[in-house]
Amino acid sequence: MPKYYLYARKSTDDEDRQVLSIESQLNELHEYAKHENLSIADEYVETRTAKEPGRPIFSLMIQQIESGTADGILAWHPDRLARNSVDGGKIIYLVDTGAISDLRFPTYRFDTTAQGKFMLSIAFGQSKYYIDSLSENVKRGLRQKLRRGEWPGYAPVGYLNEYKNHTIYPDPEKAIYIKKIFEIYSSGDYSIADLEKKMADIGFTSRAGKPVRKTELARILRNSIYYGVFMYKGELHEASHPPLISKKLFARAQDVLEMKSKTVKHGVVKFAFTGLMTCSCCGCSITAEIQKGHTYYHCTKKRGPCDSKKFLREEALLSQIDKAILKVYIDDETKDKITNRLEELSGEESKASFSLSDELKARFKESDEKIERLIDLYINREFSAEEYQAKKAKLLNEKQGIKEKLTEIEKISGVWLEPSKNFVSACNKVGCVAWQGNPSAKREILKNIGSNFFLKDLSLLVSYTSPFSLVSEIDPRREWRGRRGSNPRPSDRQSDVLNQLNYVP
Repeated sequence: MPKYYLYARKSTDDEDRQVLSIESQLNELHEYAKHENLSIADEYVETRTAKEPGRPIFSLMIQQIESGTADGILAWHPDRLARNSVDGGKIIYLVDTGAISDLRFPTYRFDTTAQGKFMLSIAFGQSKYYIDSLSENVKRGLRQKLRRGEWPGYAPVGYLNEYKNHTIYPDPEKAIYIKKIFEIYSSGDYSIADLEKKMADIGFTSRAGKPVRKTELARILRNSIYYGVFMYKGELHEASHPPLISKKLFARAQDVLEMKSKTVKHGVVKFAFTGLMTCSCCGCSITAEIQKGHTYYHCTKKRGPCDSKKFLREEALLSQIDKAILKVYIDDETKDKITNRLEELSGEESKASFSLSDELKARFKESDEKIERLIDLYINREFSAEEYQAKKAKLLNEKQGIKEKLTEIEKISGVWLEPSKNFVSACNKVGCVAWQGNPSAKREILKNIGSNFFLKDLSLLVSYTSPFSLVSEIDPRREWRGRRGSNPRPSDRQSDVLNQLNYVP
């Protein structure tokens, strides 16, 4: 009586997928063996894909068959044995040489004849075609997901998977911690180890409820997905999910990471404002040194002799930096006045936009009616085809022009209000930085509001960037007091500021 090896296989060992596959195969195969009176020499169970050759349990079973310990194989279907040409060819070769005298499948009939082996090779070919086609479909679907900006995997920390639409969305519990991680680290005052302790103190944990370690925090800080783009297989893709942080905050964190990754020589003192300023006389960098317990800044003179021979003490430099920051400071009272005035202007603009929008909608409707009348006249043969086409083209062009104007009004109406209010709020917050004793924060604010920092003798020269330059040149308390009357209007200087306040800090 021939002996058979029972072989059952599923494609993955993930307990959440195909969880009943092996058990159901074994039950069906044992019932089939009992019904057909087959003798089972041994059972082989494998949780591995058959797409490529090299399955260890399958290879062991083949070795046992070649040694003559069994005569045949019992499996659920030919695709359980092979989905690649190497393993399929091996099975057919062993049938040819007589090492395998019989193959049994509850779902497929096999005969050890030329036609049977031919049909078996077709079954193996179909199995290979299925797996290849499935792979192509998965890759095509993945490419389409990437085109739509959808993250093609398990959601990173801070996001959750939305399985219905196959996308991700912010985790209401973790998202706030992600932003906190970037804000804390980008200040430059914390190492990754310090960040790990601080995040543990405020209750940030992994999905398993354990404290997040340094390696995971470093991975989060390097992950661009949090500001709206993601890297997949070496290519950057624009994401469709909402970002958790701004690109500017991410860039600051990368600068800190790069700075802290550089090897610092033992004993070298780090100064707060080196690398920020240049000498106005020769263009060399400004360096610093400690003399008698105080820090002094001066020109490096790397390009030769320099007319600037003076040293600026750090306390005096900090005083000038505070004054430079406070030149763009807007106090609470003035902030409220500016915000109220911006909202008034936005309301006036909205009224004008609504009025113009209603007028354009009426013209749009009128164009539709004209086209309908033109069609009726053409049906009644009151126009030739050439006249009809010319008149219709003219009306359609007019209609399209009206539609574009409507779209433009809807697009630009009120879009400047929030960025302008954010800018005013940013100017209000710089005061806190100027009054605090954090040199790193002062340096960061200074870089945000200006550029081209020069040290001329003992004076710091700052070129303010727009729109901060506008605020630095006016007295906000005087300019924004406004006029009394039923219809207050902004001054020319105010209008200049309003025109350039479309700024996102």
